[in-house]
Amino acid sequence: MFIEKIDRDVLLKPLQIVIGIVERKQPLPILSNVLIEKTGPTLRFVATDLEIQITTQIECTDQTESDAAITVAAKKLQEILRVLPEGSKVTLDIQDNRLQVKANKSKFNLQTLPAQDFPKVGEQLEQVEKVQIEQRQLKKLLSMVQYAMAQQDIRYYLNGILLVVDGNFLKLIATDGHRLAFTSIKTDITYTKHEVILPRKTVTELGKLLADTEEKITFELAENKVRITFSDIILTTKVIDGKFPDYERVIPNYTNHLALDRLTILQALQRAAILSNEKFRGVRFVLTEKNLRIISSNSEQEEAQEDLETDYHGVALDIGFNVNYLMDGLNNSPEQTVIFSFGDPNSSILITVPNNNEFKYVVMPMRI
Repeated sequence: MFIEKIDRDVLLKPLQIVIGIVERKQPLPILSNVLIEKTGPTLRFVATDLEIQITTQIECTDQTESDAAITVAAKKLQEILRVLPEGSKVTLDIQDNRLQVKANKSKFNLQTLPAQDFPKVGEQLEQVEKVQIEQRQLKKLLSMVQYAMAQQDIRYYLNGILLVVDGNFLKLIATDGHRLAFTSIKTDITYTKHEVILPRKTVTELGKLLADTEEKITFELAENKVRITFSDIILTTKVIDGKFPDYERVIPNYTNHLALDRLTILQALQRAAILSNEKFRGVRFVLTEKNLRIISSNSEQEEAQEDLETDYHGVALDIGFNVNYLMDGLNNSPEQTVIFSFGDPNSSILITVPNNNEFKYVVMPMRI
């Protein structure tokens, strides 16, 4: 007997935590499996794609003393548990290299692969820098930058987030070469400078798993791996080996500023976006004394125009931007007032919030 009569919901929860990194089609069949290890009353669940590993565990009331370990198709097991009635008691039994799942009058026999063949991401870390932050703080910081990560860029170091601990600050930076998002938070502890690039998949999974609580999350930063521990979850990830762009040089220092209500400008951009070119998604900003005109057009000669009264007194400008990039920054800004800062018609736009250096968002201009 492997494990007897465990509540279906108790069994489903850890499976849902680790399953996010499991793909059905894998170069190695065992990577589609979840490793389930029983040690006394503890059930440990492990999933990996060779780059990331997620581990979590639960305590069960099973009284059998025998320890065991198997790997089984993660998605199939999850689907079986999901369709069982709530409150069902589930029995797991290993028989002749198969896992039998029983509940009520239902019975399922699943193929298994040997636990000793399951490849684990090395868990030994050397020369570690430990960093702690509240889960809710990290969840907020990630939401403020992760949309700016590249997707499958040949410049592989852009397909993730740069995490920097430096002195009393923890910083997160993401860029796809067209825009850059920066955020930081002051820490209680002073750290020696350490930088790692967390892969996109790691960032995405972390965003899903973090809770909106004050509970601490611990980062253990090593040279080529990071271990992240929180809420009975251990996420171990390889880091991207590459030179991240010099983000400090990208963030400009402008003198032309325009303060706007975040929702007002966001809604104006949403309306203008309807008639923007479907491929390039461009909008023009025409800035004059006390007025911002937003113009979009497409290949069918359709045009949208929005005029906003402003307190702008700077240099007159006519400049184009990708409307989706602007809306991404506004949707994830932490405040209700935003400041748009401009250089010249060939310069980027800088979006910040008043009296707060923790959020900076830079968008490169485009020709329209």
